[in-house]
Amino acid sequence: MAVFFELVEIRTKLASVFPYFIGLLFSLYYFEQINWFNMFLFFIGMFIFDMATTAINNLMDYLKAKDDSYQQLTNIIGRAGLKVSKVRNMIIGMITFSSIIGLWLTFRTSLLLLPMGGLCFLIGIFYTFGPVPLSRMPLGELFSGVTMGFGIFFITLYLNVYDTGFLALKFANGQFMLSGNIKELIVSVWASIPMMFTIANIMLANNLCDLDQDILNHRYTLPFYIGRQNGVYLFDLLMYSCYFVIVIGVMVGIYHWSMLIILVTFPLVKKNVSQFNEKQEKGTTFSVAIKNLVLFNGAQITGLLLGIILTK
Repeated sequence: MAVFFELVEIRTKLASVFPYFIGLLFSLYYFEQINWFNMFLFFIGMFIFDMATTAINNLMDYLKAKDDSYQQLTNIIGRAGLKVSKVRNMIIGMITFSSIIGLWLTFRTSLLLLPMGGLCFLIGIFYTFGPVPLSRMPLGELFSGVTMGFGIFFITLYLNVYDTGFLALKFANGQFMLSGNIKELIVSVWASIPMMFTIANIMLANNLCDLDQDILNHRYTLPFYIGRQNGVYLFDLLMYSCYFVIVIGVMVGIYHWSMLIILVTFPLVKKNVSQFNEKQEKGTTFSVAIKNLVLFNGAQITGLLLGIILTK
């Protein structure tokens, strides 16, 4: 079991859990609506699929490694002596199970969930799979941030409010019509930005820390193209922009004033960012990105809970 948890990197699953819970609470606060059974199904499907994509990442890194030391001593598949066929079958099983849950949720809601979930599935799979995986291009931060930070959050909202006119797909007389509430869609996109940025920063921090090793393995990520220092500047910008998004959201009425509790985290986040700016090492400072994600999004959860309590 310990080897499986390392294969799927269970410690990194916070990146998908936070958008889910923030989406759930935002549905309850802003839309005042929750479908608990849909939330239960989606959490299981989303979590298992997230584990599958991480396993794919480790499998492809193992198969495509140019550095023998990395392949046999660093990658969990080589280090634990796992059979490639066993890992592959495990991945297929997890993806199949998640797909069944996705189809069940589509049956319970609307066909519109199919392209939304399907796109997230495709990005998740081809993030590291295929001849030119997205993770080996300067697109990892963009796709991980949008797919998880926006995708999970938005689908969570949709599963709760699909029957309110939030976003609908209608068929009549051989034609189809897509309709939605523009204000609510803009609000949903704005509310997802902090998750997109904090999740993108985990990928960016990982790529900055692994830059030299990635070059040895012919893996050319965003820091390779923009330079290490510009990558660090981008890391800082994404993190600090999250505070701007929340403050503006409070000012225009998206959030209750209780969301300003996120400002309490600023001194700790600033300290973490300064630490990462000094050096980018996997064993010592990579965890800064995860700590910031937990601090900021944990404060968001607290702010939303307070908002729900204070507005009842």
